[in-house]
This record gives sequence, C-alpha cells and structure tokens, in this order.
Amino acid sequence: MVKTWAEFTPEPGRPFLKMQGLENHFVIVDGRETGYFPSPDEAAHICNPRTGIGADQLLIIQPPTERGAKAGAYAFMRIINIDGQDAEACGNATRCFAWLMLEETGLDAIVLETVVGPLRCQRKGHKIVSVEMGRITTQWDRIPLQHATDTVHLDISAGPLFDGIALNIGNPHVVYFVDDLDSVNLESVAPSIQNNPIFPNKVNVGAAQVVRDDYIRSGVYERPGLLTRACGSGACVAVRAAQLRGLTSQNRVTVEMPAGLVDVEIKSDNSAVLTGPVEYCFSGTLPGPERNSA
Repeated sequence: MVKTWAEFTPEPGRPFLKMQGLENHFVIVDGRETGYFPSPDEAAHICNPRTGIGADQLLIIQPPTERGAKAGAYAFMRIINIDGQDAEACGNATRCFAWLMLEETGLDAIVLETVVGPLRCQRKGHKIVSVEMGRITTQWDRIPLQHATDTVHLDISAGPLFDGIALNIGNPHVVYFVDDLDSVNLESVAPSIQNNPIFPNKVNVGAAQVVRDDYIRSGVYERPGLLTRACGSGACVAVRAAQLRGLTSQNRVTVEMPAGLVDVEIKSDNSAVLTGPVEYCFSGTLPGPERNSA
C-alpha cells in the first residue's frame, strides 16, 4: 500500500531540539511544564544514532530547585549520557543549553543550575557562549580516587600514556601529556585507564600536546566509552594540568580539538571559563515510547 508523505511524518508528541558545540551533539527536551523522566533505556535509545535521534548526551530543561532559585538560576540542566546514566558536567553541553536559554530570555548573561552547582553563562558573540565551569581540583577524594595518592603524578599507564594528572571540574578527568597527539590511538589505550578500579566513577581520559605556551591540542575518551570530537571540560583540565606541570605560564590558552577551537581561561582561584561556538541543528518529535514519557 502506498503511503503519502504526511503519513510518514511524526505523530504529535513531545518536541525536542538538537544542537551541537564543536560536533558534540545534544538532544534537548523541555521538561518544565510537563515533567520528563525517561528511563535509562529510553535515554540510551534517543542518543543511539542507529535507532534514535543520535546524540552524545540527552539534556533536559527542568525548573531550578529552591537552592538554585536562591542562587539566581533560570533553569536546571539535567545531563544524561549515552548509557542512560546521569552525568555531572559537560562544557559543550552547557554552552548549547545556555545559548537556548539566552535566546528564550533575550538576555546576554544567565545562571544555570547543575548537580555540581550554579554556572554563570554569557553571550560573547553570534552563537559564541562562555560558561564559568567552576573550580578545578586535584584533591584525591574529590576526583574521586579509591585511595590517597599523588594526583599530579598518577601511576596509572597504558601504552604511550603514563605519568597522568587526575583532576575534577565537576566530573573526573585524567590528563596525559604526549609529544605527538596524532600518534596516540585513544580508542585503543584509554579504556583500560577509564575502567581502572582506582576510579570508582570511571574517568574521562585525555591526551594533550603543548604546541606552545598559549596553544594546546587535546583529545578525550569520555565516559562511558566514547571518543568525542570535542570535550569542553577536558579542554579546561588540560590547561590546568599544563600549568601544574609547568608546561605553560599562561592563564588564557587556546585548545584545539578535532572539531575546532575553544578558549580556556584559568582564574586565580583555579576556576575555569570556557568559551566557544554553538550551533542549532534541527528539531522534531521524540521517537517511540519516549515521546510521552513523564
């Protein structure tokens, strides 16, 4: 039986919007008026590019909590990874989410609430957004690690990755400095580090090459097991790690990732400001059972 074009179009349901920040893709759903609480399987299905919409993370707009509202937050950003589990932080996701909220309000600055606290975001140009990512720490129990150890010279290695630096910027990272980033196959060597028992919550594994004092190249193998084209939080910790190792004396550094460039500023309190581009992709209606999950 022949179907008309209209019969192939989605049924009415819960709308979504897709955005990308340096090819880091996000599906964004508004759950403020009608709560949206997808199961892990539903979230994973949405993020799966073969069976769903396809994204690196699912972002849900929620009303701020009472604590967030007191801090001036306009909305709460829930972040869900491709395995359906909640994530603590993502720089590129926050920039995309912030741009959407800035467009909605017409403001040039806004505060967003996340599970790690409020983040101040600003419009810096046409589809250019900065986000104050919070403080970066190397304190072992806040990363967290299973036991106390030297986090600036972490004795966990795999292939060309050795002598790492463990940090937390709302989510856990380990950064390894290499002479030639192009020679490192992160997809091959990073999983054993990511799943090392010393990291109870697993870890984002980064390799970084310092090209010059104000320019770093970075690649990141993210939790739960994904080599991304860009990682905003990974860019921030790469700069802080370079400072800790004496590889840069700069507080403002350009970080090059496979998908493009971001600007990272490390302030005197070791907090990071991430600035980079965002882009709207398309919108539609959620597929399958996810369209009306509440």
